[in-house]
Amino acid sequence: MPRCAVRADDGHLLIVNPNTNAATTRLLETVARQQLEGTHLAVRGVTVDEGPRMIVEPAALDASVSYVVERTRRAVTEQTRGVIVGAIGDPGVDELRRLYDIPVIGIGEASVRAAAEGGRRFGMATSTGLLSLRLEQLVARHSAAGRFTGIRFTPTLADDLAADPEQQFVELQRAVHDSAVFDGAEAVIIGGGPLSESARRIAAASSVPIIEPVPSAIARLLAYSAA
Repeated sequence: MPRCAVRADDGHLLIVNPNTNAATTRLLETVARQQLEGTHLAVRGVTVDEGPRMIVEPAALDASVSYVVERTRRAVTEQTRGVIVGAIGDPGVDELRRLYDIPVIGIGEASVRAAAEGGRRFGMATSTGLLSLRLEQLVARHSAAGRFTGIRFTPTLADDLAADPEQQFVELQRAVHDSAVFDGAEAVIIGGGPLSESARRIAAASSVPIIEPVPSAIARLLAYSAA
């Protein structure tokens, strides 16, 4: 299906949170608005009606596909200029692309493509160890597998880190360090929409380029306007 160019002079960007945590939706909206400063494109965030507060294992990722599609179908209007799916596993992206001729961007695909630019080696730091295989499949689908240095996981589980933002930051920062120093990554993806605030903090102080999922998706979506 052909893609329509994103018009940044009116309308809104829809960002869909596949987790049921409304606080994460507000975080995604905030990051998106900051990235869109200087345009006239508004941001509208929506939260799925069913599923876990945070997707941390494969069954939940699979189940979220239908929730994402259903919630998006109710939210898209004539003023919607593009859709971003705000979970690193990109649930529902393929299905939504078959439904709409506006750009549909998953933060997972956008992050991988941004990280692999220029043929650089890249890794990932995240807190969802149970999604290891799915994340590796995501990378293989959207990049040359030989560029990927692997995933570094936080020792603390995602649900626990969500309740302790400072510990989340510390553990992800260590994972980024290990990815760069021990794995040879030339860029590191922070894997997950709910990790966006930590990603921003790490990016501000890191010597290795940090790939932030939501900004990567925004950049990819806006690129349609130049196509």
